[in-house]
Amino acid sequence: MSQVLAFSNHDEPVLEAKGEQHLDWLCQQIIANRFLPVPPEEAVFVGDGDYRAIGAEFLGHFVRRAGLMPDHDVLDIGCGIGRMAVPLTQYLDADKAIYEGIDPVANGIEWCKRTISPVYSNFGFQVQDVKNALYNPEGSIGGRGMRLPFQDGAFDFTAMISVATHLPPEEIETYCAEVFRVLRPGGKLFLTAFVIRDPEELSKPGCDPRLTSLEKLENQPCWHLKGENPMAAVGFDDGFIDGAMRAAGFSLMTKSFGTWHGDQSDHYQDFLIAEKPRRNA
Repeated sequence: MSQVLAFSNHDEPVLEAKGEQHLDWLCQQIIANRFLPVPPEEAVFVGDGDYRAIGAEFLGHFVRRAGLMPDHDVLDIGCGIGRMAVPLTQYLDADKAIYEGIDPVANGIEWCKRTISPVYSNFGFQVQDVKNALYNPEGSIGGRGMRLPFQDGAFDFTAMISVATHLPPEEIETYCAEVFRVLRPGGKLFLTAFVIRDPEELSKPGCDPRLTSLEKLENQPCWHLKGENPMAAVGFDDGFIDGAMRAAGFSLMTKSFGTWHGDQSDHYQDFLIAEKPRRNA
């Protein structure tokens, strides 16, 4: 199977050589800049690897794959402890763009508000007390009834990085519908996931051994790690998230499979990028 599937004839953003060189330079500067904030290791509650390097990697994906521009208003769902926010402080125009990050984990939001917002006033963070069996089991808001705390058409770009990997299927549908609402026409949703193309691939040598114990729930489109918290790592049947995006009104632009399958790729989780149609489309 092809590693990258294109689903539309939209004009894709293509960086000219000068723009590509500048983006490469910026990402390297983010990785090397010791003055950019990094939370203490013990405070990082999600994800592994180098904090700044992973953030810089995703900045590159946002720009190259989804056409993120410096003047775009950005919503970061599941912003955690600022791993996407920190590199975006170096890319988004402080006078033209806003960033809003939401997460159910209060400690991460407090670190971001204390460390990032005082220096970058266009960066806002807030706790959304959504119930999640892994990160916020006592949350006051049921995931199915979640509503993003923003007005319609407020953003140009929404990131959901390592969020779908911890959600049940009905909440994927809710998030897609809510993101569609808060995006402007032409806005993009950039979502990462574990997409199960074929149950047999979980037993192949190249598959990440941490995910080979994924088991499918009976009569459900989702997969969970055997013996673990059900939200520790959630996979979905190929086509389920695509369908949720389309049901919300999106046009699916790209689906790109990651190295966790054993594929050759420049990213680990699977990427799905969708666009809210423009009014004159």
